[in-house]
Amino acid sequence: INAEYMGPIRVELQPLTRQDLYRILTEPKTNLLAQQVEMLATENVKLVFTDEAVLEMADVAHQANSSVQNIGARRLHSVVERVMEDISFNAPSLAGQTVEITADTVRKSVSDILVAQDLKKHLI
Repeated sequence: INAEYMGPIRVELQPLTRQDLYRILTEPKTNLLAQQVEMLATENVKLVFTDEAVLEMADVAHQANSSVQNIGARRLHSVVERVMEDISFNAPSLAGQTVEITADTVRKSVSDILVAQDLKKHLI
């Protein structure tokens, strides 16, 4: 039987877990974090993400997916972009330095996202 004659096939996917999001941030060779490291290396800035920071980014993405709209791994792009915003902008003045991204850095960078999401829960 040819698949085109079977009709639509429906598949129900499970939401990504925190661990899934962490693996997406760390396992692929060209993951989002590796891209950020390489991008800042062009400005002679050494970028380091602590494991706790990566876990925090995965956690924030998971919380956002759970409380607003679940857009899956695409949420990681928004979180990483928010964390990197000031660093990328100021990269020329950071040349020759090492910038370490910690869990605290992540929390400070995305705190307004989480507050906005909490407020959206209460809107009618």
